[in-house]
Amino acid sequence: MADLISIDKQYVANTYNRFQIELVKGKGSHIVDINGKEYIDMGTGIGVTAFGFADDEWAAAVSKQAATLQHTSNLYYTEPCAKLAKVLCEKTGLKKVFFSNSGAEANECAIKVARKWAAENKGDDCYTIVTLENSFHGRTITTLAATGQEHYHEHFKPLTNGFIHTPANDIETLKNTVKSNNIAAVMIECVQGEGGVIALDADFVKAVGILAKEYNFLIIIDEVQTGNGRTGKLYAYMNYDISPDIVTTAKGLGGGLPIGAAMLGERVESVLGFGDHGSTYGGNPVCCAGALTVINRLTDELLNEVKAKSRYIFNELNGADGIEYVSGMGLMIGIKTTKPAVEVVKSAMEKGVLCLTAKDKVRLLPALNIPFDDLKNAIDIIKEVAK
Repeated sequence: MADLISIDKQYVANTYNRFQIELVKGKGSHIVDINGKEYIDMGTGIGVTAFGFADDEWAAAVSKQAATLQHTSNLYYTEPCAKLAKVLCEKTGLKKVFFSNSGAEANECAIKVARKWAAENKGDDCYTIVTLENSFHGRTITTLAATGQEHYHEHFKPLTNGFIHTPANDIETLKNTVKSNNIAAVMIECVQGEGGVIALDADFVKAVGILAKEYNFLIIIDEVQTGNGRTGKLYAYMNYDISPDIVTTAKGLGGGLPIGAAMLGERVESVLGFGDHGSTYGGNPVCCAGALTVINRLTDELLNEVKAKSRYIFNELNGADGIEYVSGMGLMIGIKTTKPAVEVVKSAMEKGVLCLTAKDKVRLLPALNIPFDDLKNAIDIIKEVAK
C-alpha cells in the first residue's frame, strides 16, 4: 500500500485527494481493499457502476465485444452504437444521439448544438446560455464557464464567454434574465449533484418550459449524474413537467466504461451536419455494448425499487440523531449532518461503508439494485456515526 501511494504521488498528477485505501476487487455492492477488508459501497464511483461491481450481464457483454471488435472509429457502422442510439431514442422520444466519452463532452456537444441552432434561427448575435448558480456541468474551459460555482473558475480565466448564471428556483430573476438577453438556451440539472444534491422546485422547472415557448429558446437538461434510473425515473426530467430539446448523460449509462451521450430532440435533430462535431472514441462498440446492458434493465419494476429504497433512506435518516435534513431524489441522496460531512464519511469508512461528499453534505449514490439488506446495514452505520 505504501509503495503504491509513493508511486501514485510520483507519477500521477496531484489532482485528487484520495482516501488512504487501495481497492482491489468488488462484486455487486461489496468491494474489498488490499488488506481484505470488505465495504458496502454507497458511491458507485460517483454514480457510475449502476448495477454494482463486476455485474455478470455487463461483464459478459463487454468481454464478448472486446474479443470481437473493440474499436473502429466513426468512419464505419457498428451494431452496438446503432442499437444503443435506437433504444435511447425510443425510451425518451428524442430523435438523434451524439456519443462521446464523458459528461463534460456531452455538455460541450449540447452547447455547440444550441449555439448553431440559435445562429441559424435567431441570428449570429444569439449565443448566450443561461445556467443556474450552484450548477456543475464539467471541467473543460467551456463547461466550467457554464458551471455556476465561482470557485471552480479560479486560476482558469478567461473562460468561454456567453453564459449567465441565475439563482435556482428564482422564477422572477429567470424571467428578467430571459427578457433582457438574447437567449439561445437554458441549461439545468433537475437535481444539482455537485452543488449539494438539491432537487429543483417543480414550479421553477415548469417555468423554464413556459418561458422557452414564449421567448423561443432551447431547453438543455444535464442528466450526467441524474440520468439512467438514478432518480427513480429513466431520466430526472421525467419527474417534472418539461419537454427538453437536448438531454445529456454519461456516468451510469456505461456501467463502468467511459461514454457520454447528447440526445437531440425534434427541433435540433438535424442541426449538426458532416464535420460539425466528432469524437474518435464516441460510440465505441465495447462501451456501447456495456451501456446496452444497463439501459435495457431500467424497467418500471427496477425504477419502482429505486423509489422504494429512496423512501426507506429518507424515512430512516430524517429526524435521526445528528442529521439535520436529507435532500435529493431517488438514490441520489444528500445528508446534512451536525458533524462535518468529511468526518462522517471517514467514520463510516472505518466501519465498512463507503460514502461521498457534496459540498457540506454526505452524499449517497448506491447501486440501483443494491440488496435491501446491504442498504439497511449501510444506513444503520451512517446513523451510528452521524450521532
